[in-house]
Amino acid sequence: MRFDRRGFLAASVAAAAVACSQKAEEAAKTASSTSSSASSGPKLGIPGLYPGRVVAVEHPGSIIDNVFQAEPIQQMVDRGMMELTHAPSPVEAWREFFEPGDVVGIKLNPVGQPAVISSPELTRAIIAGLESAGVKRQDIVAYDRYHDQFVNAGFASWLPEGVRTAYASEKYLNVQMDMDGYDPDVYMNMPLVNPEYKEDFSLDDPHIRHSYVCKFLTKDVNKVVNVPILKHHQSAGVTLSLKNLSHGFTNNVNRSHVTTTANACGLFIPAVVDLPIFREKVVLNILDGVKAAYHGGPGTTVQHYAWEHKTMYFATDPVAVDHIGWKAIDAKRAEVGRLPIALMKPDEHSQWLNGQVEHIELAGNFGLGVFKEEDIRLKRIDLA
Repeated sequence: MRFDRRGFLAASVAAAAVACSQKAEEAAKTASSTSSSASSGPKLGIPGLYPGRVVAVEHPGSIIDNVFQAEPIQQMVDRGMMELTHAPSPVEAWREFFEPGDVVGIKLNPVGQPAVISSPELTRAIIAGLESAGVKRQDIVAYDRYHDQFVNAGFASWLPEGVRTAYASEKYLNVQMDMDGYDPDVYMNMPLVNPEYKEDFSLDDPHIRHSYVCKFLTKDVNKVVNVPILKHHQSAGVTLSLKNLSHGFTNNVNRSHVTTTANACGLFIPAVVDLPIFREKVVLNILDGVKAAYHGGPGTTVQHYAWEHKTMYFATDPVAVDHIGWKAIDAKRAEVGRLPIALMKPDEHSQWLNGQVEHIELAGNFGLGVFKEEDIRLKRIDLA
């Protein structure tokens, strides 16, 4: 799949000085190991045990009249995990990734509230799976970057007792250089500056060219289950596995899309996820498309474009699953008479000039997973 801007972005990749600090490299080397028990072959992390493999599980009863249904969603998780791993049981499937002593973060997503956000039913099914693998409940931590969005979405009210919660920033700010929840030694460096910072920082200050990774990821957990929502995003095109990581675990992300025309999401997203700390700790992606959004993302306007897709996607490879998720959104857009995301232009509920879905292809170029459609092994399961 090729785009008009591909040549420009390829040149940008070659020209941009994108690197993590030497301290970040050293920190990653000393981080808790998340390799598989096998002595050779693929390891846990990104792209993980199953590069290029995606399992899509559909259940028509997973949501009825806008109400999520716990039993069908549990069935979807059990089947998806078994098909992904080829394990004989859900318990054995979860044990391929997790074991007693792990401290596991679950990256939820509250941004599209109230219409399209992480659900209690899926989150509880994931927690049950972790516990079946021997992870203690107090070693399971539900996380999102902003405390206020986490609370307003109601997450804390329905999490099972004993599951901990965490965040990196108290609330959303335009100047995103708060450091209390972030690790000063682990960051992505990119020569991209948000001009709004000029009143608070000198433009010569190197910190405004850094996006620091939260301490939650660098210090508090040794493995992450990434749980994005299948959703459109105005500047990134889609907000799926890759963007749920890049913009959910680091600060100073507004510089990636400062205005509707100063948009660098195409390169920014894979540059963040390429950091060793992400490659080592993110071991599983469960893309929640039970209720999805094909336009108007990522915030409250998605309620105008939400649909009951009734499908979840399971993968260790964030590039492959994002490519499949992108195609699912484009298929829905075609169904309702809209252009593909890569070709859309601004309208009432999507003001950015270009939604840079090419961040998925560029992530493949970074070695974060499999992008080419012919190399992705997609298995579809219908639990009707």
